[in-house]
Amino acid sequence: MFPDMTSDHPESNQTGTSKTILHRVGENLYRHETTGGYYGLVKRGGKQFRRSLRTKDRKLAERRLADLRVKVENLTITADSYLPFEAVATRWLETVRHRVKASTACRIQTALKGIAPFFQGKSIRHVGRKECDEWQVKRGPGIAPQTFAHELAALNGVMNYAVERGFILSNPAAGIKRRPIRTAKLTVPSLGQFQQLVTAIRVSDGRSDSQAKAKPGADLLELLAYSGMRLREATSLLWKHVDLDAESIRVCGGEFGTKNGEERTVPMTAALKELLVRLHREAGERTPDTLVARVKDCKTALGKCCQRLGFPHFTHHDFRHFFATTCIEAGVDIPTISRWLGHKDGGALAMRVYGHLRDEHSRAAIRKVSFNPAVNVVAFENTQAVAGGE
Repeated sequence: MFPDMTSDHPESNQTGTSKTILHRVGENLYRHETTGGYYGLVKRGGKQFRRSLRTKDRKLAERRLADLRVKVENLTITADSYLPFEAVATRWLETVRHRVKASTACRIQTALKGIAPFFQGKSIRHVGRKECDEWQVKRGPGIAPQTFAHELAALNGVMNYAVERGFILSNPAAGIKRRPIRTAKLTVPSLGQFQQLVTAIRVSDGRSDSQAKAKPGADLLELLAYSGMRLREATSLLWKHVDLDAESIRVCGGEFGTKNGEERTVPMTAALKELLVRLHREAGERTPDTLVARVKDCKTALGKCCQRLGFPHFTHHDFRHFFATTCIEAGVDIPTISRWLGHKDGGALAMRVYGHLRDEHSRAAIRKVSFNPAVNVVAFENTQAVAGGE
């Protein structure tokens, strides 16, 4: 039997033991003697399913009872309804694996490993709100909000799959809320720091052989900073994706695609074109399918140079932020920058991440505006005529 959902109100009788006293008021419809709340009681396959309809309104209760009947009819009265939680989780993951990126599937698998111990040995039909609440209370405080969000999404995925397959009536985790996820403070290199880092990586320790090894790392850092691409997007860029005549690049993301699964065309900044022209010249023998970047990352060289120069520990992704910040400071609007970065939300994410930078730029720009004729040296001819025409 599925576990009962209790009424919203306390239940008691004269003996002091917990008991729900219901009176039948219609077919499959019952009313609580004390609270007046309605319950539905539906039988199928020799089993009885009782659920609180969570209302005192008769008409609403009848509509919810009809929904309950449909759910009970859809239940699978077979051995599958006794499958352990882990088995159902595995089934669900296999059904979504084909439509998500490999990295997403790996993240889901990691989330399921974090969830599994709390439902170990329980059949899916015996995972109720109580068990979900225990996971939330015991697991939630010890993990980061983002990790909690991933695990909650995985839990909802498993339980919704179980509902769709008729293993359970409803998702017991549906009411659990995500913890607030606060955007971490950005660590963005200044233009001066960026130039020093590129020079330091390119020079390396001064020996010609080490310079030859470090140069591709410096080129990659410039590619990230001048294009706003993610690391994997930059290291997957092929020469056939570079159109020097049209001054644009096509960002495809390589084998695994871009983060949102869509290609995008990004116009070249002057610095990016200069870099690509040089790399094109230095590439020598190449084909359209030759990679533009000659290394997969410059993590070690970047870390050593940050330490040597006394800079914060910058990552590859910080130079994507550097690109966006530089664009904002140049006066480019957020929606346009968002498209260049490959965001699909019209700029909402970029506003959350870079909005404060736009505000700072706006405050700096307004300070340049003056209504003092001695300061504002731009002369307008026929001012009176213009004013009269307004």
